[in-house]
Amino acid sequence: MRQAWRWFGPDSPVSLDDIRQAGATNVVSALHEVPIGEAWTEAAVRERKTLIETTPAGRTPLAWSVVESIPIPDAVKRRGGEAKAEIEAWIASLEAVAACGIRIVCYNFMPVVDWTRTELDFVTPTGATAMRFDHERFAAFDLFVLERPGAAADYSPEDRARAKTVFEAMSKAEIAEITRIITSALPGSTTDPLTIPGFRDRLAAYRDVDAEKLRRHLIAFLKAVTPAAEARGVKLTLHPDDPPRPLFGLPRIASTAEDYAALFAAVPSPANGMCLCTGSLGVRADNDLPAIARRFAPRIHFTHLRATTREGDGRSFHESAHLEGDVPMVAVLRELVAEDRRREADETIVFRSDHGHRMLDDLRKTVTPGYPAIGRLRGLAELRGILHALDAPPT
Repeated sequence: MRQAWRWFGPDSPVSLDDIRQAGATNVVSALHEVPIGEAWTEAAVRERKTLIETTPAGRTPLAWSVVESIPIPDAVKRRGGEAKAEIEAWIASLEAVAACGIRIVCYNFMPVVDWTRTELDFVTPTGATAMRFDHERFAAFDLFVLERPGAAADYSPEDRARAKTVFEAMSKAEIAEITRIITSALPGSTTDPLTIPGFRDRLAAYRDVDAEKLRRHLIAFLKAVTPAAEARGVKLTLHPDDPPRPLFGLPRIASTAEDYAALFAAVPSPANGMCLCTGSLGVRADNDLPAIARRFAPRIHFTHLRATTREGDGRSFHESAHLEGDVPMVAVLRELVAEDRRREADETIVFRSDHGHRMLDDLRKTVTPGYPAIGRLRGLAELRGILHALDAPPT
């Protein structure tokens, strides 16, 4: 397996030398500065690849192995195959990436919001901080800040009562903070920052899009783009929903094993693959992660390895240390290693330590939410230790 690190480009607080010092050899990156829906050019991709892969004297070489992500425009999620111009621009970006020798592309199909949290610095018992999703705070935002039409129907009377109590106890600063967190584009997001009225408008645009229709739109997108990917040897890897359940009345269609099975049955191309994110899928107690890894092993080309802890209500959770929480990481890695050993060297699975606690010096720095250097370094070291114990040292 190839150990990787997500890098947000030249302006990131984490440098390429930091990545080398963490022990990673592969880079996961994207042209985050390109507006969503605009085609990437081969020249721009090659410039970024040259920056990553030009190795100073005496330094460890790095390889840009995974693009995460080429964002899918909102029009594709709402209109499917009818969004022809947007799909053609996405294919052009894919072709630019392939021309530069990058063979794995990660993407997601979450409408309006990307990964969603209510807190970015939840204090853990060690004093490190983690990202957290608090169901009651989320419901308070949905019902009483956003005031989404029809939201009450998505919550039980008990949920609504608790959400009201939570909302009434929130200060103006707390309301502003949760609004900022939820409505702002987070790293890797496919959304632009939204005002509350703008958020309502975006949600309203999906009024007639249920899970069945959203799945049809994803299948139409895949049928349009997989021939180009297959012809160029590129593997497309769909990231799971995060959290893996409907939010704001929006459907989610990449939350369970059966969701993925339906997509692979509809588009059996070998280019149609999976990003196994243990943290996202692990939020649901009914997702058997080792079984998912085993079932879809040939279609897993990229993995996000992190752990989450489900809290008492079964709907709240927080990011835990990589070998703690509810993810059976050793069992998952055992399945991935078994698959990896069946592959040629240039087809091995790329993994990265996903997210990480904010800890040590990072507590005193400005960091990218979810992506502090030290917490991810700890996570990568722990994962590397498991691989050594499984007699499968990473490359």
